[in-house]
Amino acid sequence: MSSVVADLTIRRARESDAEILCNAEREIARTPGRLISVPDELQISNFAAKIRDLHAAGTYLIAERDGVIVAHAFLDFVSTLSRIKHVRCLNMVVHTGHAGQGIGTALLRALQSIATQAGVERIELRVRAKNVAAVNLYKKCGFEEECTSLRRIKLEDGTYLDDMSMVWFAPPKNEPVSL
Repeated sequence: MSSVVADLTIRRARESDAEILCNAEREIARTPGRLISVPDELQISNFAAKIRDLHAAGTYLIAERDGVIVAHAFLDFVSTLSRIKHVRCLNMVVHTGHAGQGIGTALLRALQSIATQAGVERIELRVRAKNVAAVNLYKKCGFEEECTSLRRIKLEDGTYLDDMSMVWFAPPKNEPVSL
């Protein structure tokens, strides 16, 4: 899958992207609470493995601008159990210096389109409740708040952050997808 939105190219992730993606998340993780991970917990090999695992499903996407990776996102399987095989979990990161440019919206809408075509009916995510920009992006793309987990994330200084769970439901098959 490859598409172009303005000067943004969205394509499937390749294993060769793993180091760039890992380094981008390490940079973001330096700000306490932006990600659940801390920088030294993020390993290139784990990114490569996830890209391999999701290759067949085509649900690990990269956004590039002028040949530079500016964001990445994937839909992961929640379980292999038959009763929840219609559910995926979203992980999305717009790289440092590229927020507020429509990149997250384009990437998320591309994933929603792929998910709908693949029969995914529910996409779940977690976002820090104080991350207003991310929450607004998700709401703009049709996600709804499901619940807030109070004091779910504990930072190194002993303070806590609340984590919001959000969900998106694919439109019924007989209704057009409005992206």
